[in-house]
Amino acid sequence: MYVWFTVLAGLAVLCLSFLRTLSPYFVQDCVYMLRSLKLGLRLLKYKKLKPFYSLLDCFLDAVKTHPRKVFIHFEGRAYSYGEVDKQSNKVARALQAEARLKEGDTVALFLANEPSYIWTWLALAKLGCPAALLNFNIRSKSLLHCFSCCGAKVIIACPELQEAVEEVLPTLREQGISVYLLSESCSVQGIDALSDKIAEASDEPLSRDLRANVNIRSTALYIYTSGTTGLPKAAIVTHERVWAASFVQAACGVTAKDIFYINLPLYHSAGFLIGMAGAIERGMTTVLKRKFSASQFWDDCRKYDVTVMQYIGETLRYLCNTPKKDNEKNHKVRIAIGNGVRTDIWSEFLNRFGDIKVRELYAATEGNIGFINYTSKIGAVGRSNFLHSFFFPYTLIKFDTEKEEPVRNSEGLCIKAEIGETGLLVGKITKRSPFVGYAGNKQQTDRKRLCDVLKKGDLYFNTGDLLRFDHEKFVYFQDRVGDTFRWKGENVATSEVADILTMAHCVLEANVYGVKVEGHEGRIGMAAVTLKEGEDFDCLDTYKQVVNYLPAYARPRFIRIQPVLEMTGTFKMKKVKLVEEGFHPSNISDPLYYLDTEKKTYVPMTEDICRAIVSREIKL
Repeated sequence: MYVWFTVLAGLAVLCLSFLRTLSPYFVQDCVYMLRSLKLGLRLLKYKKLKPFYSLLDCFLDAVKTHPRKVFIHFEGRAYSYGEVDKQSNKVARALQAEARLKEGDTVALFLANEPSYIWTWLALAKLGCPAALLNFNIRSKSLLHCFSCCGAKVIIACPELQEAVEEVLPTLREQGISVYLLSESCSVQGIDALSDKIAEASDEPLSRDLRANVNIRSTALYIYTSGTTGLPKAAIVTHERVWAASFVQAACGVTAKDIFYINLPLYHSAGFLIGMAGAIERGMTTVLKRKFSASQFWDDCRKYDVTVMQYIGETLRYLCNTPKKDNEKNHKVRIAIGNGVRTDIWSEFLNRFGDIKVRELYAATEGNIGFINYTSKIGAVGRSNFLHSFFFPYTLIKFDTEKEEPVRNSEGLCIKAEIGETGLLVGKITKRSPFVGYAGNKQQTDRKRLCDVLKKGDLYFNTGDLLRFDHEKFVYFQDRVGDTFRWKGENVATSEVADILTMAHCVLEANVYGVKVEGHEGRIGMAAVTLKEGEDFDCLDTYKQVVNYLPAYARPRFIRIQPVLEMTGTFKMKKVKLVEEGFHPSNISDPLYYLDTEKKTYVPMTEDICRAIVSREIKL
């Protein structure tokens, strides 16, 4: 028996070794797929439960299980699960009495990152009211647009944003909107203070009957897209979607014992759904930050024993730009969850701050398809497996970046992109992977639906993103449709050009885009850049970088020096205004440079050079 056991054990080791050689990610694939199956079964169970089991119910169960466990650390104060629950009861009762809220009423939250954001949302959930999460950076026209498209009749703001509310108050009053301020008092007519009412309200639990009609398909939230190409769109987030997003932490291996650091805005899906909702799903402790601070980041992590961090856009680069210290690897962070990190920054981050498992994601607030890079493969935004493609069908299709539309065959169907070829990602719209759309914007909703993709009558969600799959089934983000421009018959990915520009010693950040030139087809490359502190624009070094690493058609012919690059709340670069302003010196007050191929350097852009380009005396 012992001999047989030894032989079988040896065979098992050999088989495992063979599988690892054949597929280096076999074990990681199995672990991830098992986690996904388990989470999928949980969601299926929640769908069938009556009454419906929401994330709020998960929070209330956590309150019963560990009422004294810290839920939120914020600016030196700790709030337990029990405290947050009672505070949300008080807010709910105050809103019941003052705003006369009833199940189904939408309430807009215009709040900064603070604990009141969380318990106010919980209060609304207890009343069966969807919440519209307004970006606290928007003002005037955008604020009114975001507020009106979700159909809200009530807005709750924090004192810091009172001036922004006052700007649009006449319109809000005309529309009969109730405006509440989380303050003890307010002297402005038309704005009612709410904090004093909350303080006087009872903290007794509320009846479940108040949300009796809420189900998994009900709207839980309105979360706004960043609006890089116009006014923000209100993505409808159902309770099913809330559950699915909250599972991201679990899929990445986060447990109830972990401590999660939220430094992203709660008005966005990353901070609210993956961060806060994910923490509730896990029953864990969070550290909430008013806003991201690179200088305070690691000190906070050490102070609160943070084990899981969150990032988006350029936050890891901001951390890598901080002055080096001896204790950089002295922390307990083991997992980083987020998206949008460049390959070079990813490597530098690991080298400086230690063996942190970076779990890069690909997803969209309103989308029906997403990926997680659950391996340590640097640069990939995800990994494909048969289980994922079975439950959430998707495909990459060929895309014409000049016409900005899918390439179709003689039968009118889309053409699949080959392995290794960049294509447009589309996710099949099914009951299991729905696309609900945008509130109050049927036109934009319809634009995201793509018909007749692989067969007549099918329906897919158009992500608007260009991706690439390699032979190992890793997924790589290439660009967003519209960010890619075509010049000299070639497609240019702006992210790749930006990466090369930042290799120049003087360049801190680069925002690359294509601009039209009179008499030429397509768009030629241009970049708005910021410079490192104390540096002047080095024309020669920048020229050498773009010539050495970029083909002629991809080299940015015009460079615009800006004091700061305009960003959205989630660190995405705004390009629309820059594209409109083009390269004419008369339209731009910033320093402007032109790539002079004869002088082999960048030279200051002048009206004479501009006229020569327009008249085609200078060949581009």
